[in-house]
Amino acid sequence: MAAAGRADGSGALETCGLELILEALKLLLSPGGSGSSSLQITKHDILLATLKANLSALEDKFLKDPHWKKLKLLRDEIASKAEWPQNSVDVTWSFTSQTLLLLLCLKETMICLAADFSPSKPNPRTPEVAPALSPDTLSISQQKTVQSALQFVVTLGVCPYLIPGVGVPLRYRTEFGAVVQDVVCLDAAPDATRRLYTSCKVLLNIAQNTSLGSLIFCRHFGDIAAGLCQLGFCPTKRKPLKPMEEVLNEEERTLSRQALKDILDQVYQPLAVRELLILQGGPPQSSTDVKMQFGSRAPSWLRRLCGQLLSERLMRPNGVQAVVRGILEGAGAGAAGGNDAEVTAADWKKCDLIAKILASCPQQSLSPESYYRDICPQILDLFHFQDKLTARQFQRVATTTFITMAREHPQLAAKYLLQPVLAPLHRCLNTAEIPESDLAPGTILVTEEELSRCIEDVFKVYVVGNEPLTVLMNSLLPVLEVLFSLYCFTKQSVSHIRSLCQEILLWILGKLERKKAIASLKGFTGLDKSMPSLHSLCQFRAAPQGGIMIAIKEAISDEDEDETLYQKVSSEQCQVEHLGDLLSHCQECGLAGDFFIFCLKELTHVAVENEAELKTQSFSSKSLLELEQHQTLLVESQEQKLLILQLMAVQCERMSEQIFTNITQVVEFVAATLQRACASLAHQAESTVESQTLSMSMGLVAVMLGGAVQLKSSDFAVLKQLLPLLEKVSNTYPDPVIQELAVDLRITISTHGAFSTEAVSMAAQSTMNKKDPGGRTEEQQQFSCERHTVVAPSHFQQQQSSEISNQTGLRSNPPLVPQKVNEPSTTMDQESGSISKEQVQEVLLSAYDPQIPTRAAAIRTLSCWIEKREAKALEMQEKLLQIFLENLEHKDTFVYLSAIQGVALLSDAYPEKILLNLLAQYDCSKDKHPPETRMKIGEVLMRIVRASGDMVSKYREPLIHTFLRGTRDPDGAHRASSLSNLGELCQRLDFLLGSVVHELNVSSSIFNRLIQQTDGHDCVCLVQVLRDVLKDLYQLLKHVVHLEPDDVAKLHAQLALEELDEIMRNFLFPPQKLQKKIVVLP
Repeated sequence: MAAAGRADGSGALETCGLELILEALKLLLSPGGSGSSSLQITKHDILLATLKANLSALEDKFLKDPHWKKLKLLRDEIASKAEWPQNSVDVTWSFTSQTLLLLLCLKETMICLAADFSPSKPNPRTPEVAPALSPDTLSISQQKTVQSALQFVVTLGVCPYLIPGVGVPLRYRTEFGAVVQDVVCLDAAPDATRRLYTSCKVLLNIAQNTSLGSLIFCRHFGDIAAGLCQLGFCPTKRKPLKPMEEVLNEEERTLSRQALKDILDQVYQPLAVRELLILQGGPPQSSTDVKMQFGSRAPSWLRRLCGQLLSERLMRPNGVQAVVRGILEGAGAGAAGGNDAEVTAADWKKCDLIAKILASCPQQSLSPESYYRDICPQILDLFHFQDKLTARQFQRVATTTFITMAREHPQLAAKYLLQPVLAPLHRCLNTAEIPESDLAPGTILVTEEELSRCIEDVFKVYVVGNEPLTVLMNSLLPVLEVLFSLYCFTKQSVSHIRSLCQEILLWILGKLERKKAIASLKGFTGLDKSMPSLHSLCQFRAAPQGGIMIAIKEAISDEDEDETLYQKVSSEQCQVEHLGDLLSHCQECGLAGDFFIFCLKELTHVAVENEAELKTQSFSSKSLLELEQHQTLLVESQEQKLLILQLMAVQCERMSEQIFTNITQVVEFVAATLQRACASLAHQAESTVESQTLSMSMGLVAVMLGGAVQLKSSDFAVLKQLLPLLEKVSNTYPDPVIQELAVDLRITISTHGAFSTEAVSMAAQSTMNKKDPGGRTEEQQQFSCERHTVVAPSHFQQQQSSEISNQTGLRSNPPLVPQKVNEPSTTMDQESGSISKEQVQEVLLSAYDPQIPTRAAAIRTLSCWIEKREAKALEMQEKLLQIFLENLEHKDTFVYLSAIQGVALLSDAYPEKILLNLLAQYDCSKDKHPPETRMKIGEVLMRIVRASGDMVSKYREPLIHTFLRGTRDPDGAHRASSLSNLGELCQRLDFLLGSVVHELNVSSSIFNRLIQQTDGHDCVCLVQVLRDVLKDLYQLLKHVVHLEPDDVAKLHAQLALEELDEIMRNFLFPPQKLQKKIVVLP
């Protein structure tokens, strides 16, 4: 259809230039001097008169101006060969015909100029000079003229002849378009269909020139495509509606269909997709297309045709990308971005539209499977764009499409989407068969790029998509342990995929059913060997580009077996620690609490296992193979027990107080504790720690029943599972207090809290006091009621771990044992001055209680009262000081640290009395107080020094003299403590020592020369900054360097000498500073 013969006016073509043709176009388009903008405001009669005047002016120019003779000859020759009528009663068609003839002249002239152009060879001496332009190149102003001409042709020769529903009507585009629609005479010859066919045919002929074709298709492709659709595919069986009264012959319709196919293949594919969507009657793609919604609906034949053509665009190579670009670029965010790029990136509705288009199998496809096989690789490619803006848009589309396909066709999505994405991880599973060619040591099984791309794609699909579909969850479960192993490896160094692995694991653990999530965690830790894991021959390695790759392990020699075993053990330990870090992020969803309870139940089985049966078994009748298998099972069982212990230790260390998020978890925790207690009684394995943990867990139940948590009827249904266990404890436990508390708790739970005994209230109050020794308000306690119910499990498990295995290294705050007489019953949320003498006496008695938790709670209660300046407590300051000093000698860390804090707070209230008393206690002989107690008093003194701030100078003399006397003590540990305290005191005094400086220097000299114990040598250099005795100090340090046998002391002395040397050099020879000075003269 677009083929057209070239005119033969060679003589005219040789002398006719582009400027003359463009001048003719300007004359035709813009009479009056204001261009096309003046025509936009004209109405019917004025527009018709203007078009006639333009045509007359052009003909006059051809007849009168001799310079235009060559152009007239060329135009007449092209017109004579044209097979379409140029003249008509309708002025608009005559104007369109003349414009088309001039554009054809322009095309022929440009072809001749390009054919005759022979560029000169570039000069190598001036390579920076731009090459000569081809003579057929149009300037910017010339291109604007051509664009104006093309706009008139399309407006007057194409758009008025489209039937309703095909394309965007002129009246909805511009005001000028509405005027044109009314002035076109459809009854005049030639008819409307012939005019449309002629305009499209000539425009396609002109578009054969590359420069002119780009100008035509970039702005008018949609209108031309609409005209070709109407010409080639509009049904002709029934009587056509106006303006289409004459049906084209079959040959012309065939040429129109072929022309449509050719231009669709020729133009930029996203542009073709966008225009087809507009023709189909889809949603507006830009702000200028909003008016389309007011037009007629596209006819059914056009909608079917556009759908078929869009499917063909989609099935082409890179068709998915073309469809995505065609829809997204219409919003203003093109391939290079735009002002609306951020809006487009966040437009999920548009992404959903694209996803539905891509997920729907077109009718042209043989089957959904063949369609998915062709399309899915292109969808996966959308994840891997490098441009940041384009990548973000395409990734959102790819994610949404991925989720839509997985929802509508899960089996096909698993085969053609999920399997390719997860293939690198499946390749290294222990269930996969590795080819023999890849088993050579050092062979790279998964490259750095493959692994990084795999993790990034999984993150985009699962975490960003955030759609827990069954097919997605089931596909990720087999490779979950490999992902965890990769996460553990990334924790060893810096890696960009560490956060991605963590987010993926947290997402899948949060979305899985709780049983499956617990089973996955068991697989992570090695408790469940049935889960697919990393192949035994594979290992992660650092890649050259900073990433991670998977390779075959190197062969292990006999000499490296010990190193391999060590690496295996340390790797397992690191995995447990990394699992603890992972679980610390899963506390809000409750997974961490459920896994803690699971481990606690497993720990109960480990703690009460009766190994006597194993020892009494007879092995005389078994073969060596059976004995070996039995021994292997025993070793595996011991490994499981140690692993459980390690898991509990890590969770107790890493988990916060908010590990339990609901009543059910707290009840399960208490039930596990009661079961452990009952099992221990059955095996006669009762211990003090066991009794304390049992009392603490029952105290938790008492707290809940006491009103700290608002219980519902459903909560009591959960609590009723404790009734059999509480009954068993009440019948079998030897402690009568715990027995009575168990009975009372059973009654309170059974009556849904309607009846509660005093023992339950005291147990609740005891547990609350342990949590809140600082005296908070009632509102704060109500706000933190959930925290009261979850702090105890951590302490409870620390005690269990320390009882079963000393390797955990954990110390815990022992829980309270509910008491009836000796336990303080005061709450810590009272206002200052509200305590009574009876309450003080009760707490004082509790401070001597043999139970460690009760004693520690009482000491901290007294400290809290002192801090709040409670008058009833401060009246007994001497008694309080005696209690604190006696508890300093206690072996339990929590007790003596609490006592240290209490003495420090008491000295803050009465500094003169308490400080002098403490100095006397610190200065006494070791017969009165052991060295450990004296050092604890020294710690109290230093806390007082730090808290005093600038006021410490008031007590300078007694403090310095006391510590100086301590440096001469026979005990080496006390001497070292005194010197350390003396050094810090000098720093707190800013070395304003006065006359004491000489005593300090002499004391250091005597100490260094007479005492030959390593404990005190390291403290010689603490006085190196005392300036008044620099000479004596210098001599002393030289003496140490030359004569001291201890290497550490010599090193410290040498460093001090170097520091003194540097100070003196800077003082005697200050560094010169070069600086400019500007002086303003008067």
